[in-house]
Amino acid sequence: MEATQRGGLLGAEDRRDDMNEWVKVAVDAMGGDNAPVETVKGAVEAVCESKKVKVYLVGQQDVLEKELAGYTYPKEQIEIVHASEIIETAEPPVMAIRSKKDSSLVKALTLVKDGTCDAYVSAGSTGATLVGGQVIVGRIKGVERPPLAPLIPTATGCSLLIDCGANVDARPSHLVQFAKMGSVYMEYVMGVKNPKVGIVNIGAEEEKGNALVKETFPLLKNCPDINFIGSVEARDIPAGAADVIVCEAFVGNVILKTYEGVGLTLISKVKEGMMTSLRSKIGALLVKPALKTTLKAFDLEQYGGAPLLGLKGLVVKTHGSSKANEIRNSILQCITFTEQKISEKIREKVANQEA
Repeated sequence: MEATQRGGLLGAEDRRDDMNEWVKVAVDAMGGDNAPVETVKGAVEAVCESKKVKVYLVGQQDVLEKELAGYTYPKEQIEIVHASEIIETAEPPVMAIRSKKDSSLVKALTLVKDGTCDAYVSAGSTGATLVGGQVIVGRIKGVERPPLAPLIPTATGCSLLIDCGANVDARPSHLVQFAKMGSVYMEYVMGVKNPKVGIVNIGAEEEKGNALVKETFPLLKNCPDINFIGSVEARDIPAGAADVIVCEAFVGNVILKTYEGVGLTLISKVKEGMMTSLRSKIGALLVKPALKTTLKAFDLEQYGGAPLLGLKGLVVKTHGSSKANEIRNSILQCITFTEQKISEKIREKVANQEA
């Protein structure tokens, strides 16, 4: 296995002896359609790739020990935390959080709350993660609504879509906070200086849009903390029209799912077209390396999960169908987030807004 091979190349002298130097990530190892097989594999790949991270796999100990037995990895960088229960996707989030205190999801979030871990990653129940993030980890003082903010590929790199699923009834003040938090993320995690902020609209004109957009536009326009460029139509998002795409969760989720659906369909049709004749098959062999590189740039998995911004600790939600690659990338993205002290920077932005 790739992870096994990588693990064997790293000597003891290269490891970090001081645990306080590690970014510690609690992983809900039982959450998601492919747990715990892909979750464990992703965790192993993450610690074999980076000496900066320690993973706490939270779940049923006997199951996780059995999965880990098939890998070679730096033992000091993975620890199992036993949790006897599992919160299923279909369960009512609030009830599940209250009744299943020994679930992998609740115990993993609690590790962040008590300071044992810096971050949490899960492919499990989105609803329970959203509720648990706010109830267990807690919001930064002044943050009205924490938004889910995934990175999406564009022609110029990537953009942050904020919000994509947490707040379908957002108010103008929420969207202003989304813009500020998104700007912090893009600048300090992605390295984009003075990131461009746009609000999703049905036209470029300021007077267009629904009531929420019309009320929010002047607030963003007059906000000194962001680089607001105005309205962004959905068709301009893939071209990289803005670095931070602001919208409420219903619109954001539709954009994200459309992105995913169109991407999968195009890849499928391209592959189908390349197999129609001998000539196309020969052409496919010639363009395969370049095509593979191009398609990889539009692979959502490479960006990891969506952080729930505005909490006291980092909470990252990945797709329910996540494979090891996305789990690994979600864990690794926690390193930059933690090292750049994004939560503290967001706290400062919110404090400025209140002032």
